[in-house]
Amino acid sequence: MAQTIKRYTEEEYLSLERNAEAKSEFYQGEITAMEGATRNHNIISGNFFAYLHLKLKGKGCRPYSNDMRLHTPGTAFYTYPDIVVVCGKDEFLDNEFDTLLNPVFLVEVLSHSTADYDNGRKFMRYRAIPDLKEYWTISSYEHRIVKNLKNDSDNSWVLTETTNLQDEMKISSLDIIVSLNEIYEGTEILKNL
Repeated sequence: MAQTIKRYTEEEYLSLERNAEAKSEFYQGEITAMEGATRNHNIISGNFFAYLHLKLKGKGCRPYSNDMRLHTPGTAFYTYPDIVVVCGKDEFLDNEFDTLLNPVFLVEVLSHSTADYDNGRKFMRYRAIPDLKEYWTISSYEHRIVKNLKNDSDNSWVLTETTNLQDEMKISSLDIIVSLNEIYEGTEILKNL
């Protein structure tokens, strides 16, 4: 006999999530527990967050780490990107101020188990965010950064990829340049070279 999957409303999810010990993602009634992160994942995310925090001071933009929930307006999708940057006034879902609506820049640090999802369905859902200008995925198991930049004239996305540690990439939506070396500093990936 097939097992019935319990479906939740967005309100039920938010009520459960706001009292939960572990984070979970929500899409169209289904709640999925989020995986823990590896050491490399934490180092990469921490390095990039610290770099953004320093570079964005006084520029009217704020980075948030992986504990800031994001909702894609017009969909039933809630998730926790590794890094979220908002420029201007933060827009929240409600008066709890824990669910952002208006990121301009998103980052996901990839693991073997999340790479296909983060580059596929999740990116498709992120593209529904009107303010989003740029989406990066950063591998935690090899030197690889993929930059997806929105072309405002036709809403298409342009992909740029780099694997060279000496390369620098521009975060076009924030007018900041970062090197792969800065992002990967302290990871096991660098030690294995």
